Amino acid sequence: MIYCVEDDSYILDLIVYALASSGFEARGFSEGESFFAALRQEMPELAILDVMLPGEDGVSILKQLKSDNRTKTLPVILLTAKSTEFDKVLGLDSGADDYITKPFGVMEMIARVKALLRRSGGDKGEGESGDLLRAGDLELYPQRHQVLVGGESVQLTFKEFALLQYMLLNTGIALSREQILSAVWGYDYEGETRTVDMHIKTLRKKIGAAGGMIETVRGIGYKIGGYSR
Repeated sequence: MIYCVEDDSYILDLIVYALASSGFEARGFSEGESFFAALRQEMPELAILDVMLPGEDGVSILKQLKSDNRTKTLPVILLTAKSTEFDKVLGLDSGADDYITKPFGVMEMIARVKALLRRSGGDKGEGESGDLLRAGDLELYPQRHQVLVGGESVQLTFKEFALLQYMLLNTGIALSREQILSAVWGYDYEGETRTVDMHIKTLRKKIGAAGGMIETVRGIGYKIGGYSR
């Protein structure tokens, strides 16, 4: 279970949805009071805290967690629009394990969550078989950042890899260009949706025959058909 405290409902829903799509149980809270109430009922494996919250801010919540014997070892990622070195140092000095600055790509956030859970020993989501997304002859290994087509390695850029991973995690679902932009480039990315089309075109070319599995959904965007993990 992962808890996320974020007062922006759009960002909160995006994070919870992305975590659930990646195989995690997740709960969202808009402020600290409901978060602490939930902690008394169930201890999560990790918490994501927005720094700028109404009432009690994320750093204050973090300090409370670290001063309580029951929660002092809980892994915490701070999430904030602040990007100065002072703010980052303040968060880390207060006990945060990682720090993500807005705007962020959803796939980057998922990668940070998995990395922190591995370091803390709480990652149960990617075992021997979990570290694989497959569609036909296409295989994607998230932890190794590797893609194979018919057993042959394919070199992808970071964005191409994140794009392919996001589509595989949402197999069978027609994803709009706007959804893809939010997940891969960041939720407030100001680029044009044509960016997605260009990356899809390059991705299809690089993965060869497997590129046919990336279907164009007229009037919506793109999707990948069936696969197995």
